[in-house]
Amino acid sequence: MTGTVVTRFAPSPTGYLHIGGARTALFNWLYARHTGGRMLLRIEDTDRARSTEAATAAILDGLAWLGLDWEGEPYSQFARAERHREVAETLVENGAAYRCYASAEELEAMRETARAEGRPPRYDGRWRDRDPAEAPAGVAPVIRIKAPREGETVVEDRVQGTVRFPNRDLDDFVILRSDGSPTYMLAVVVDDRDMGVTHIIRGDDHLTNAARQTIIYRAMGWDVPVMAHIPLIHGPDGAKLSKRHGALGVDAYRAMGLLPAALRNYLARLGWSHGDDEVMSTEDMIRWFEIEDINRGAARFDVQKLEALNGIHMRQSDDAALLALFVDTLPHLPGGPAFAARLDAAARERLAAALPGLKERARTLVELMDGAGFLVAERPLALDDKAAKLVEADGRSVLAGLLPRLEALAEWSAESTESAVRAYAEEAGLKLGKVAQPLRAALTGRTTSPGIFDVLAVLGRDESLGRIRDQAG
Repeated sequence: MTGTVVTRFAPSPTGYLHIGGARTALFNWLYARHTGGRMLLRIEDTDRARSTEAATAAILDGLAWLGLDWEGEPYSQFARAERHREVAETLVENGAAYRCYASAEELEAMRETARAEGRPPRYDGRWRDRDPAEAPAGVAPVIRIKAPREGETVVEDRVQGTVRFPNRDLDDFVILRSDGSPTYMLAVVVDDRDMGVTHIIRGDDHLTNAARQTIIYRAMGWDVPVMAHIPLIHGPDGAKLSKRHGALGVDAYRAMGLLPAALRNYLARLGWSHGDDEVMSTEDMIRWFEIEDINRGAARFDVQKLEALNGIHMRQSDDAALLALFVDTLPHLPGGPAFAARLDAAARERLAAALPGLKERARTLVELMDGAGFLVAERPLALDDKAAKLVEADGRSVLAGLLPRLEALAEWSAESTESAVRAYAEEAGLKLGKVAQPLRAALTGRTTSPGIFDVLAVLGRDESLGRIRDQAG
């Protein structure tokens, strides 16, 4: 197959964009970018009872947040129903499909017979060669494909290899329901053909569908796109990924404080690899991505590994870009709106100055927000239990003794405050930690923070001295 590569992501709008769907979208996006091709988006909204506008919006929002863009407007499968019917009728006219008038009772009897004989339930083809003139009055027929009965249908898959399906197992499946609506099997083939899709990259739970869809392609005389069926994602215990493993919507990962770049990196490594590379930029992945490097075995999803990788991406991020992303993400983080409400110009400046130290201690934007809480806290600070105990023990007198030294400083910086604190500790016969610990408690309300002298510099003279006075009594 020559020409421009065209991939597609085709979610059903019956819920959020889940993590498996996000990875499928990513693989399609990466391959399109790698080959200089295009990725299209199709919303498979033919299930009118379950498809919702809210779910469609959530999918589009999830893709946009992940940074996975597509060419043109999203296609609606439902809007193309007339075209699907047209192809079904063409297949009937060409003798490749037929109208079936079997009743629900007849179909149930077929299933019962098959079960009794230990066979999988299959349609027995009773209307395959029958004269339509025998059709019972008042019965709306379905249209079934005339599937080959002998031999096998072969799917040449770029991930799974050559996969053979005995035709006796595929039967004459329905392509158009009695109400004139297309089945998934027909709609997907027609849409992929009309959209010019050259490569179908999707979950390996669609592998059997690939055989049936190949039959429709051949019946229409159309080229079969390149197929690549990727393994499903499992939890750390090897079981199929579920909510208990963290199989949430992409919006939930945003709320966990993950960076889109880190999630892209982690999802790409679920089932695809490039040597021993673990931490990859998006540019790396686009350059390296080949379908043949996708593994056949199921990948295992691990939230802890994802968070650890996210921490690496945060530490490697440009400070200004990370700050902008953090502020943009605040509305989606637990407690984020309240933090944002206190982030005035002065607090944002302090946050920018503290970011290099804060990002070293955080794996997620939630942890970053937690660590930065002291920057936007109002006086007097609420101290956590450990910090309060430090101050109440002998910390208050230490702070009272240190305060004049800091007030007397002509210049306020990490270096000048460090010199003053060290000099006071030496004169008072105290180890540096005995001074730094209550000082940290007074300034941040906690017993952990970035370097205490960096904290003094970031908060500035007035705010620092005010917080120390509040606790010195």
